[in-house]
Amino acid sequence: MRIRNDFTEMLGLQFPLVMAPMFLVSNESMVTAAMESGILGCFPSLNYRTANSLDKVLDSLNEKKHTNRELKGTFGMNLIVQRSNPWYRQHLEKCLNHKVPVVITSLGNPEETIEKVHEYGGRVFCDVTNLAHAGKCAKAQCDGFIAVGQGAGGHAGPFPLALLVESLKKNFPGLPVLAAGGIANGRAILSVLASGASAAYCGTRFIASSEATVSQEYKDAILSSGMQDIVMTERISGTPCTIINTPFAKKVGLKQNLFEKWMSQNPRTKKYFKMLIQKRGFNWLEAAIKPGNYQNLWCAGQSVEIIHEILPVKSIVRSMILEFEEAWKELNHSIST
Repeated sequence: MRIRNDFTEMLGLQFPLVMAPMFLVSNESMVTAAMESGILGCFPSLNYRTANSLDKVLDSLNEKKHTNRELKGTFGMNLIVQRSNPWYRQHLEKCLNHKVPVVITSLGNPEETIEKVHEYGGRVFCDVTNLAHAGKCAKAQCDGFIAVGQGAGGHAGPFPLALLVESLKKNFPGLPVLAAGGIANGRAILSVLASGASAAYCGTRFIASSEATVSQEYKDAILSSGMQDIVMTERISGTPCTIINTPFAKKVGLKQNLFEKWMSQNPRTKKYFKMLIQKRGFNWLEAAIKPGNYQNLWCAGQSVEIIHEILPVKSIVRSMILEFEEAWKELNHSIST
């Protein structure tokens, strides 16, 4: 099926679904499969930090986009625009050089990114968890929002998703809103579209995919965990982030201590201290995706509750579309005039 709305028409997509960028999980094979499925497939620029690796994957995705007739979707790159990201400037330049079709900004001021990406005709969507940040993004002329609500994987927001979507639509009419948080099947997609969102933004479901190159232990944890096993931690990046509550997560704790909080808030030290915290967190996460590692810090959202099998990306998307269609038929059948 094909759904036409402001988001799918803007990007030429078949279905209003985004495979969200996931640190150390998203890869070229996953993004290609998403594109071939007619959706937006994304990856974080921070997954490619070695020399020329980001150039190579962007060259490859652009070549596929322009030569592969099977591609019915497109790709996007997530860029952390926070000043504490030491790769921001370099990765922004690579994004501009390769004219990435869609850029998703997180954790900072997106103004420069929006301005420069718009110069070549790219689109920029901004992660937002509240109206204040959304207002700054709208003023900078973003192309839409990712409403990151409760239950999302990674840097989740504090508000229920339906309320956040509704509020964004009310306060910023005309801008597409992509809904993130607790989405892992077609029923959830129908739910967020009914709430006013233009698309569903889904990450955790794709960790349990054949193409994801993380350890089998990580994938098994996605399948065996429930929503009660997802907790928020400040220990990975300094910003609250959702993870599976493993024994190692309990050992390192979920909150920063008083010294860490002071260093993170002090104007003179916060930039460099956050860089140190993030480097430590990156090292933990990189170790955790490898087989046989006992120091397991695994990012995931509450949608683990409804994920029960590992499938190829295309099969996951196909199942979501079929579930969406079935849920739509059931809803229509239950409506009496």
